[in-house]
Amino acid sequence: MKLDTITLHKAARFSGEVIPPPDKSISHRAIFFSSIANGRSTVHNFLNAADPISTINAFRMMGVDIKQDGNNVIVDGRGFHNLKEPINVIDCGNSGTTIRLLTGLLSACPFFTVLTGDDSLRNRPMSRVILPLKQMNAKIDARNNGKYAPIYIHGGQLSPIQYVMPVPSAQVKTSIILAALFTEGATEIEQLIMSRDHTERMLKAYGADIKIDGLKIEVTGGVELRATDVIVPGDISSAAFFIAASQLIKKSEVKIKAVGLNPTRTGLIDILSRMDANIEITNNEIISGELIGDLLCKCPKGLQAVTIKEDEIPFLIDEFPIIAVLATQAEGTTEITGASELRIKESDRISAMAIELKKMGADVEELPDGMRIRGKVKLKGARVNSHNDHRIAMALSIAALIADGETTIDGKSVVDISFPEFYPTLLGLIK
Repeated sequence: MKLDTITLHKAARFSGEVIPPPDKSISHRAIFFSSIANGRSTVHNFLNAADPISTINAFRMMGVDIKQDGNNVIVDGRGFHNLKEPINVIDCGNSGTTIRLLTGLLSACPFFTVLTGDDSLRNRPMSRVILPLKQMNAKIDARNNGKYAPIYIHGGQLSPIQYVMPVPSAQVKTSIILAALFTEGATEIEQLIMSRDHTERMLKAYGADIKIDGLKIEVTGGVELRATDVIVPGDISSAAFFIAASQLIKKSEVKIKAVGLNPTRTGLIDILSRMDANIEITNNEIISGELIGDLLCKCPKGLQAVTIKEDEIPFLIDEFPIIAVLATQAEGTTEITGASELRIKESDRISAMAIELKKMGADVEELPDGMRIRGKVKLKGARVNSHNDHRIAMALSIAALIADGETTIDGKSVVDISFPEFYPTLLGLIK
């Protein structure tokens, strides 16, 4: 049996050009909206990775004709009312986006569905989606008193609601919006803190009646979506690991090309700016409603510690593991608080990063809602574990490039969830 490990060594230099993989969040949403739109849509530069493929497979089970040609996907949308009842349970794999967004959509479809996933997904909280949908009169049940998948949905007519989001979550917000598209009347959603807004931007292109006023969203249901073509930008959450490596390895220079720079996704760039990083943004343009540009990243003279608080966390959910690595090489104490949401991602990212970085000699103090990291410290090679979390596997891989000796990462294949070519790309930049 092939071992699921990779061994990495300290890098002398890190340089070259990277075209990051397509954005995972946008790839998911393009399949969702194309499937319920009228007509044929083409999704260009789709992320052909495990999580978005789970979304494609789900819609195929409901009768949507979806053809893949490399990174281009052609979707013959069935409109609002022509999805078919699946003849089997829909397996969402490891994809929280797939299961939470489907829960909203299928609550409004007049048939019965069961949604499940892998061991990790079946232990991620679903009540945050189920509760607001029940306020819309959705008929949903789930394991452990409505908390965890499998989720059982008897779809039917829903009612609009006014809903204040208790936690910032683009998945929950989008789930409610999808349900609201099918209602008669206007659903109002108020966010206390902004979360990713790819859904709002994209739905306008598909012709939805959606209005944005600061942190308030109003969706008027009953307006059929029209097919459109989408060009997916590069995923900044995947690019984050190469950006970080360029700031940590001396004499490094990396150009990240055609990456999405949506303001709700550039939290890492903002944090690195405060850390005195050396990053230049060039060639900005708007494509398919999203800001795209290039990043020129060079190794700075040194990084400085920062304080990261709750209002910044929604913009750093995927970047937290690599920020923890960066903090080990920053002068001073980096403190991250208000991040309890990170304990319920693909793994408990707070605990997992504290455990693994300590193995490598980092000075890390785990907090209930974050961590305190004292730098700058010299990391040493160790045997570490991905905790079945793609972001942790990639973050530990960057840590390995600045650690003395060799580092072996167990569970490396989990990167296939979002970035199947991560290791070939990484190794091609090491000098």
